[in-house]
Amino acid sequence: MAFKPGFDQSPAFNDQGRNAWGAGAGQQQAGWGHTPQQGQYPQQGGMTPEQLQYMYDRPAASTVDTDRMSYEDTIVKTLLAFGVLLVGAVAGWNLPPIVWIVGAVVGFVLALVNTFKKKPSPGLVLAYAFFEGLFVGGISAAFNSMWDGIVTQAVFGTLGVFAVTLLLFTSGKVRATPKATRFFLIAMVGYLVFSLVNVVLMWTGVTDTAFGLRGVEVFGIPLGVIIGILVVLMAAYSLVLDFDQIKTGVQRGAPRIYAWTAAFGLIVTLVWLYIEILRILAILASNRE
Repeated sequence: MAFKPGFDQSPAFNDQGRNAWGAGAGQQQAGWGHTPQQGQYPQQGGMTPEQLQYMYDRPAASTVDTDRMSYEDTIVKTLLAFGVLLVGAVAGWNLPPIVWIVGAVVGFVLALVNTFKKKPSPGLVLAYAFFEGLFVGGISAAFNSMWDGIVTQAVFGTLGVFAVTLLLFTSGKVRATPKATRFFLIAMVGYLVFSLVNVVLMWTGVTDTAFGLRGVEVFGIPLGVIIGILVVLMAAYSLVLDFDQIKTGVQRGAPRIYAWTAAFGLIVTLVWLYIEILRILAILASNRE
């Protein structure tokens, strides 16, 4: 199931890293706080009983000491990347449209670089977060100027989906499965094809509505709303994959640097989720006019 941005290229999150780091993590973490084996220390002219007792009493090595990925470190790096995203969003909100268009292009390029880069780069991940923030802030300002209050609704909707998905995952009620992942991949391909066709029809003037085919009504409901709900469910499952990959990395003792890969994956999914919810709300708002 390792196909999330950056995850599939990182042995920390697939079977290649099982032997490379799984056993090594346990060996490195078995440092202080564990009873030495017989013969480890010399019996004569070696350590005194006080020195041995001091070594016994020392705490076991933490994930920081062993330079291994942990949940806490992943949360910190994700919050840092999210903070940079917010800084970019504030800038994009207040700057001319050309800025957030540039942010969209640069963000897309950096997303590809981070995706196919085997070893994550904190600088590139943070740069992606900033430029993606420019895009998010700019498009949010444009939508909010047409439908006041829509951004606030989209933000709360995104946070709600994230919280519910995390709760279901931590409680064990939702898990990533091979069958569900295959369905997810097929649905993603179908959605990408639809999006490309829709863009082409809008650019060529075949459809004259603001959202192209998304504005076409099916039984009185805009097609964009129907598809949007399905895409939100897909994004929620993408979050499940993110959480599952983080869990895998921690359990296998992946190097700490790969927490940046996890942070990148979460930012990509959250931005995707937010944009989809924002578009659903915009379609509904325009349909009421």
